[in-house]
Amino acid sequence: MPTGILKEELDLMIEAINDFAKENFTDARLLELDHEDRFPIEEIRQMCGEGLGLHLIFIPEAFEGMGGGAFDSYRVCEAMARIDLGVATGIFATFLGADPIVFGATEEQKKEWLTRIAVEGLLLAYGATEPDAGSDLGSLRTTATPVEEEGKVTGYKLNGNKQWISNGGYADVYTILARAPKGPTWFVLEKGADGFSYGKPEDKHGIRLSNTAPLALEDVFVPVENLVGGEEGKGLFQAQLVFGYTRLMVAAFGLGGGWGALDKAIDYSTKRIQKGSPLSEKQGYTHKLIVPHAVRLEAARSYVEETAGRIDGDGGNLNTEGAIAKYMATEAGNAAAEASIQALGGYGFTKEYMVEKHKRDVRITTIYEGTSEIMEMTISRDRWQLHLKSRGQYYHDRAAEMEELHRKNPGVGADIAAIALHALADLLEQARIKRLTRNQHILFRIGEFIAWCECAASMASKADRVVSGTWHDKADTRFDADALAAMSRVFAREAAMKTAQDGLRWVLGTGGISNEEVAAFTQKLNMTRIYQSQDGLMEDMDKVCEALYS
Repeated sequence: MPTGILKEELDLMIEAINDFAKENFTDARLLELDHEDRFPIEEIRQMCGEGLGLHLIFIPEAFEGMGGGAFDSYRVCEAMARIDLGVATGIFATFLGADPIVFGATEEQKKEWLTRIAVEGLLLAYGATEPDAGSDLGSLRTTATPVEEEGKVTGYKLNGNKQWISNGGYADVYTILARAPKGPTWFVLEKGADGFSYGKPEDKHGIRLSNTAPLALEDVFVPVENLVGGEEGKGLFQAQLVFGYTRLMVAAFGLGGGWGALDKAIDYSTKRIQKGSPLSEKQGYTHKLIVPHAVRLEAARSYVEETAGRIDGDGGNLNTEGAIAKYMATEAGNAAAEASIQALGGYGFTKEYMVEKHKRDVRITTIYEGTSEIMEMTISRDRWQLHLKSRGQYYHDRAAEMEELHRKNPGVGADIAAIALHALADLLEQARIKRLTRNQHILFRIGEFIAWCECAASMASKADRVVSGTWHDKADTRFDADALAAMSRVFAREAAMKTAQDGLRWVLGTGGISNEEVAAFTQKLNMTRIYQSQDGLMEDMDKVCEALYS
């Protein structure tokens, strides 16, 4: 039985989002709001109210919502981000703010709060981050002191400060993480409570159409009924339940922001004539500024879609997979937007052509909901444990799966992905033998290599499933099977080169390795085969270019 809303409903919702944007968020209007650093609250309320009802996606049907799944939310978030990441952030803040309720509240609390959110179109804010804690939720200083009457706890008084809170100055309801006597705990707080205030909006580099404001809590009373889940000390566990999901949504923002900029560069290149022909016909332009970024975005998309499908299929929290999706998609989106400025030359550096705004906006996706560096750490720590538990076989086994896929479908790049995965396994084993992970930077670089190799495997799997017609029915369908196969081969080659060459660099960079060990390790990485796998790269890039411009 399919999870979430019907494909037809999802398509209609995305179409409605685009129609709403054409009427309310023209380029001129977006630039005006960006210049004035103004939150379009009226439009946001329409989008989260009777106008579009986007907030209904994440609310279960039992509480008057649509009961959408992770795949539905990813598609909606990407569609929003293509229009404007600031507006998308304002919508996402309600998704995020409700997560402690969705995943941690009692049934009575869900019925009360989720139904109100659905029916009243309430805007929410997620009050976790603090000035001195950042992404480290375990270091929060906001306190929740029990208030007792006749020996019974009737509520709590909250004291502390929150920072970087999206919708902070406009939300109707806030979920606040505070340290109660038994540990971090979530509370539901309505606006207007005595002692609760928000500060001046942050003057941000990008996403200026979103509202980001600090919160102050001075003896703010919340009734005990507003303690999420009815039990203290569950806050961090409840937060961790949704990391896979929420980071997937930010990954979708990276895709939307990156493609929003890259599509403008593609369009520009068909019209900009130099020396008698458009830029789109010049390989030195397309194969540097367009093709590599399209490939990386689509490789990240394959991982986003794979992870969303697994979450909807009750695959668990998938926190590490969410981290890989976010890391790859947001880094790819940021790089694509940067290349798009270069692709437009001097025009790209001006506000009129919008790619400059895309670049400022998409930059935040590599920071909020966990920085890229936190993603690298999350990925490496989890997968390092799998390497140890499997006695070094985990990624060799993944490579064997790719080799089997190659035998079934030789054209989707699975053979090159297998080479990359074997190199990764050997790199991890060398790190274990030489105890290289004592260097934090090596641990982070391992996280990067893991993300690239897993994306290469995911991309090959997607290309195969598109050929066989077994991919997710709600998946993005911009590129056909041949184009995806070419993209998969291009990306797998890059993943193999990055893992082997950069991995060898950092192994050598730690020192203490003899010339004989270097020679043996280089041979084990099978560098010759990795170089040979680059054969056909230019031809595949040509195919990707043709798909982009056709």
